Order: sequence, then structure tokens, then C-alpha cells
Amino acid sequence: MQAQEYVNRSLKELIGGKTAAALSKSFGIETAGELLNHYPRRYAERGQLTSFDRIEIGKPVTIMATISAVTARRMKTKRGFVLVVAVTDGKEQMELTFFNQKWREKELRVGRSGLFAGTVNEYHGARTLTHPQYQLFGSGDSSDLEAFTDFAGSIIPVYPSSQAITSWQIAAAVDVVLASLDELPDPIPLELRVKHGLMDRSQAIRAIHQPDSHEDIERAQFRLKYQEAFVLQAVLEYRRQERRTMSAIARQSKKHVLRESFDQSLPFDLTDGQIKVGEEIELDLRGTSPMMRLLQGDVGSGKTIVALRAMLEVVESGGQAALLAPTEVLAAQHFESLTALLGGLSDSGTDYVSPSESSRISESREGLDPKVRITLLTGSLTLPARKQALLDIASGSSHIVVGTHALIQDHVDFFDLGFVVVDEQHRFGVEQRAALMSKGRQEARPHLLVMTATPIPRTTALTVFGDLDISTLHEAPSMRAPVDTYVVSPQANPTHAARVWERMQEEVAAGNRVFIVCASISETAGDLDQDQDPGHLYSQGESRDHIVSVEQSLAELAQRYPAITFAGLHGKMKPEEKRAVMKSFRSNGAGAIDVLVATTVIEVGVDIPEATMMIIHNAERFGISQLHQLRGRIGRGNKPGLCILMQDRFVNPVAQQRLEVVASTRDGFELAQRDLELRGEGDVLGLEQSGAATSLRLLRVIEDLALIESVRQEVGALAHTDQWSQTIAAIELAEFIRVDQLEKT
Repeated sequence: MQAQEYVNRSLKELIGGKTAAALSKSFGIETAGELLNHYPRRYAERGQLTSFDRIEIGKPVTIMATISAVTARRMKTKRGFVLVVAVTDGKEQMELTFFNQKWREKELRVGRSGLFAGTVNEYHGARTLTHPQYQLFGSGDSSDLEAFTDFAGSIIPVYPSSQAITSWQIAAAVDVVLASLDELPDPIPLELRVKHGLMDRSQAIRAIHQPDSHEDIERAQFRLKYQEAFVLQAVLEYRRQERRTMSAIARQSKKHVLRESFDQSLPFDLTDGQIKVGEEIELDLRGTSPMMRLLQGDVGSGKTIVALRAMLEVVESGGQAALLAPTEVLAAQHFESLTALLGGLSDSGTDYVSPSESSRISESREGLDPKVRITLLTGSLTLPARKQALLDIASGSSHIVVGTHALIQDHVDFFDLGFVVVDEQHRFGVEQRAALMSKGRQEARPHLLVMTATPIPRTTALTVFGDLDISTLHEAPSMRAPVDTYVVSPQANPTHAARVWERMQEEVAAGNRVFIVCASISETAGDLDQDQDPGHLYSQGESRDHIVSVEQSLAELAQRYPAITFAGLHGKMKPEEKRAVMKSFRSNGAGAIDVLVATTVIEVGVDIPEATMMIIHNAERFGISQLHQLRGRIGRGNKPGLCILMQDRFVNPVAQQRLEVVASTRDGFELAQRDLELRGEGDVLGLEQSGAATSLRLLRVIEDLALIESVRQEVGALAHTDQWSQTIAAIELAEFIRVDQLEKT
């Protein structure tokens, strides 16, 4: 059987149903090839014990330790015995606990060493593993684990494991697969392997799983790390080449009247960055290959203005533009803000446009309607409104279409879609973006601009977005107010918590608006004690797993502060309810909402200039990027803002560090880099959206930036040789990517 056929074989056929089922359940591993790509997380050396100072509570671990004490005692409240086995790393101790398994005393004897696996808990201040699985090393007993042949060598691979399957069970399964493995196809050209002294693919796979020396491990890891960089950069280069073969209609207005009229109507000056990025986009729109550009800018940097100016260029040239938003709240916000920004240029605008200006615009559009019609298309529209919207889009009478996933539906037809803007691109997958891109004219694709308010570190730009041209807005509009951020622990400091609620009252009394963000919609709320001071809210008697909900917060706050108008907003509300709440929150008239208690549905796009304060409950449950986005909803007017990150008392060190980083700066680019450093590239890169069939396992985009840049240059040079097609074919054969997947992007 050829190697490639072999690695595609089901593990059920090779290693048996029970182990295969555990691998599938724990890691989604189904085939021999997927198992071989499940590399060891570290290596233990026989006789070298695992240091306990790296062990985290609540995390599954596999440790090598020596038994230092064994105690069996009767349980006080139940029948039977509890067996407590103390193990040591030579410095510290932790406990293994077995209930009603006193018979294990026969093999768990003082002085014996082995591997122990389980999830670390804490009991009376001591770290424990309850009912761990284990494998003991031989100690002269001829009956002692004769099947323990997987650890005959001195270097023991330790795999990412779970409660369902241990590291040594995974090692045994890998050994079975490797025993029948032939030579694997290699995606890296021979000359590059020779240049860098790389093992071939099969050698590297064997060495990383069954190393004879630490040198084997280092060489195998470098080879496979280089391979990941090479394949990823080849994918990106392939996409760039594919894009150049596609056709698009050049969208070039002759007189730029719409854009110039819009610029003159703005109550502020465009930043130098907005003008520069606008010129980059305009140059792309003139091309006959589709623009594929990423626009990144911090919260409030003015990306929407840049996108709208480009839309007007396309509209003036006779085409249509579409803006895809991830939520109905954001889509409605974009519809309203675009209409307001256009003023008299919009067919629903209220600002006056002189007859001469109207005539000039009409002339520039060759007799077309001088007004720009914006249409909102979401799933919640009434049937008559939806029919009218679809008709306007198909006939071309709608020039700019703003919508949610409803835009992607098959029955939505555009008259001449020339430009697609995707807001908050990380909320959409490859297939969704591709579906909208397919709605251009049959012979041409629309130009694409994807926007993100989460700045992209250079390392990420070279990887996931390496096939896109990138524009960056570094400046923030001058009218943005400063926002101070503080971390408050209600449990640890009730006095500070009380001050938070006092400050909320002060902001409302001053005519400002306040956001309160919760991590969940509903949870059973306890009775409110009328005798407690405001600092009691969510601060006393809470468990470490307590999550403040929208419903609980609304009930308690409304009862505590009857003079303040509260309202809730979350994703399960009907669209018309959401719109009504947001309208009341923006309003300054009778019945206006003072404090909005919401989930992260308000994370992006919500623009309330009067909002000056935000309180985020359970802030430790949110990532850096999300906290930064949420904070961006305040300080959007000329009044300074205040953001309070309410944390649980039992925050782990990494979560604590996240909160401190967010409190330390509003610089989104610095936060993005720190986010990447803290979380690692697994979360940040989102390779499941990249079209590649693999993910990064060994490559680290921070530490390996130099390698990535070097490989990028090598791939770029290779792409201009006759060997390029063979390279792509070799990558396909190695099943890292499939060309049909790439074409969808």
C-alpha cells in the first residue's frame, strides 16, 4: 500500500475501536496521518522527574514522579477506604487519591517511579490527582508491566492527552502506525532540503515520535517547522497568483464629484492616513484584477469613512457596493451612520443640496439619479420590505446595500456589484466571503475590502493575511476623548466596587450614558437584600464560577436605583426590540434609556457619543481584543470616558495579566502584539479560515519571524521558476492543501 493511502486509513482499522474512539473524541483525530501530526508536547528522560512548579490547577497533566508515601484510611462519612499516594519531583509533593481501591497498595509502593496522568485539583491547599491513570517503570518484579515496551528508550515522548486517553496510550498507537509506514511524499523541493540540511519528511516524522537523541528531536522539529512555514507561504503565493488571473471591472469615476461633495460636507478634516489609504484603494479600483485589500485600524480610526469614500467612487462609476456586517445591530448602525454621513447626498438625507450641486452630481453619473440610495437587508425585514429591497438591489436602483448574512442568500441578485466591504472580517469564514464575491457580473469579480478594528501584528500579516494587500490607519481622529481604564475586584475590595456604582449615578446625573456588559444573558438571581450598600452588588458570597447575567444585573440595579432608567440588550431579542432599545438609548427625550445592560452584542459598530462609562462584569472571561473593542464604545464624543474591568477574585495569572495589559494602554497595535504573545498563534491566526488543510503545530509566529520571512523570500523566488507547478502538486500530494479549496478564497 502506498504511503499516502496508508496515512488516509481509518485508525479504527489500525489500532482498534476503543483507542480510536478516544482519539476522535478528544482531538478529532480519525486517520493515521492525523495521528502522526499529533506531535509530543515535550520529552521526559527516564530518571528525570517532572518539576511540579509548572503544574497548573484545572489542567490535564502527565508527570514523571517517584512515590514517596502511601497511606490507606477509612472514610469518615462513607464505607470503604481512601488510598492517598504521595509522589515527589525531588523537591515538592502532590497527592494521588483513589477511593475504594485499596488493592492498588500492592503495586503503588514507595520508591517506584512512573508516569501519572490526570487533571490537577486542589484539596485543602494540596495539589491532587484523583483516580489518575499511571504506568510504572520496572523495579525487578518480573510481572511488572511487561507490556511497557513503549518506554524502552531513555527519551519518553509526552503527548497532549485527555481524561479519555493518556500520553502513553497515544505513544503506543503511534508506534503501531509507524511500524507499517512507507516513505511519505515530501512537499519541500530537494534543493531546499539540501540547502538547509533538512531531514526528509519520513525521517522527521519518525524522529519526532521515536527519537534516539535530543539532536534527533531538534532536527526533526526544525524540519517540520520549516515545512509548516513553507507550505503556508506557498499557499499564500498561490492565492496571489490566482488573484492576478481573475478579472474585474475597473471602477473609476471620471470627475470624483460624489466623493468631493462628501468630503466638503464633513464637519472635520480627514486625517493624512485616511487620505493615503483612500488613494491606495482608488488605485486598486482602477485595475482589471479584483482588489483584495485588508484595512486595519484601531477602534475609532475612521475606517468607515474610508470605505464610504471608496463606495462613492464605485457608485459614481455606475456600480453597486455592498457592506457585510456580522450582526443586525451593527448592520442597522452602519445603515443609519452611512445615511447620516451622506446627508443630502442620500435619498433619505436631510441636509440641503443645492440645485447646482445636484445637477453636477447627476452629470457626473451620466444622467443617473444624483441621490445615493442605501438599502438595508437583514433577515428580520417584513415580507413587503424584503421584496422591495430585493427588487431595488436587482434593478440597480439601490446603490449601497448594507446587510448581514442575508446578503449571501442565493436569491439575492445584484444589478452590478462592483465593490464588497466586509466589516469585522474575523466574524466571517472563507465560504461566506466567497459567496458574496460570487454575486458580481459573471465575467468579473467585485473588488474586496475587508476591515478589522483588531490591528494585525507583523507576524500575523506575514502568515494569515499574506495574500492580501494591507492598508493601515495609525492615526485616531482628533475629536476622540481620553478613556481611563481600571481593574476592580468587588470581592477583594467592596469599597472600590461601591465607588463604581456611585460613579455610574454621577454620569447619569450629568446626562451621560452608561454601558454595563455581562458575559451571559440569564441566570437565576438571588433576592436583593435592601439593607446592603451598593458595593454589595455581585461582591459577597459569590463562587469562583459565578457569572453576572444581563437579567440578574437588570433586576438588581433597577431595584437599587429606581431613578435611573435601565434596559437590556442581547442576541436573543427580536430585531425590532433591539432597534427600539438602541433608539431609546441614543435619544435625549422622554423615556430615554440611561444605562444599557448588554452582552457583547454591542462589541462593534455601536456609536453613542453620549456614552462615557462602561462596566464590564467578569472581565477575566474576555480576551484582550474583545475588551478593547468593548471599551471603544465609550469616549466617542468630546467627554472623557471611564472603563471599569470587574474581575473575579479567583483570576488565574494569565487572565490577570490580560486585564492589566488592557488597563495599561489604548494602543490597539500594542494590545494586538501582547495578545499574540499571551494567547499564542493558535487562537490568533484562525487558520481554519485560511483555506489550508493544516494548522501550525510547531511554528511560532513570534519566535520564528526570521524563519517565516526567509521562507517567504524562497517561495517567492521559486514561484517564478518552472518548478512552481511541481511544488504545488507535491503539496497537494502531501495533502496539506487542495487547490479546489484555495480557489474558493
